[in-house]
Amino acid sequence: MTHLKIGGVPEHFNYPWYISLKNKEYNKHSIQLRWQDFPGGTGAMCNALRNGEIDMAIVLTEGIIKDIAAGNPSKIVQTFVESPLLWGIHVSANSSFKKIEDLEHATIAISRYGSGSHLMAIVNATNQGWDVDQLKFKVVDHLQGGIEALSNGKADYFMWEHFTTKPYVDAGVFRRIDNCPTPWPCFVIAVRNEVLKMNFKEVKKVLEIINKVTKDFKKTEAISETLSKKYDQHEEDILHWLKVTEWNAGTPVAESLITNVQNKMIAFNVIKEKKKSKEFIKNMYF
Repeated sequence: MTHLKIGGVPEHFNYPWYISLKNKEYNKHSIQLRWQDFPGGTGAMCNALRNGEIDMAIVLTEGIIKDIAAGNPSKIVQTFVESPLLWGIHVSANSSFKKIEDLEHATIAISRYGSGSHLMAIVNATNQGWDVDQLKFKVVDHLQGGIEALSNGKADYFMWEHFTTKPYVDAGVFRRIDNCPTPWPCFVIAVRNEVLKMNFKEVKKVLEIINKVTKDFKKTEAISETLSKKYDQHEEDILHWLKVTEWNAGTPVAESLITNVQNKMIAFNVIKEKKKSKEFIKNMYF
């Protein structure tokens, strides 16, 4: 039995993994796959990959590219979610900020440096024409930390996935000022180089299994009702999310995607120099 540990955010995007694990699909191929939730997001998972705490991770595209460029010994083996991620830009419900222009000099809550909430704050600032070098950040670790930071005034706004934060908007905890979509596919699957070397066939089998699940995910019986209950969201919001979300069913990562993200991140001053795009990828399908 091959033992593999995989990490991901505890959000609806990753419910296909729950299905495959519940059905014990991996055990049928002598693979013991263990899932670990990472409420702290991509930054926390990048650290866990570096430290060997997990073998695989479902991470934000921009976050893992930045971390591999900075020395993370991992490779992107596949895009997981093809569609962009819609980031909500949130303030406290009683905040005096009313529109996006009001936030230019405000303090931004981020889960950690190098996380999606950090990098997308830079993307948003660039879109608005603000001076990125003047941005002020407050590290809050995770979504709950963002709620607390906005509530107690330690930060002014917080960017997190639109549908995940919708219940907090509905409850009057957050007020959403605007949205900012990623200019690239949002989630990829990353694997430590050591694991790819030692367990290539097993990793490939894991991908084959999850791709089969995601291919038919939207057709799963009562899926909108199931997700609504599990993630405490209105079913109409889940239906909207399902409509705009597309999973990848096994298409290899294109070098052009890596090049495009690197070009944008250099423009955003997030990374200093561009590396060969093939250095970020391990092609599992020959």
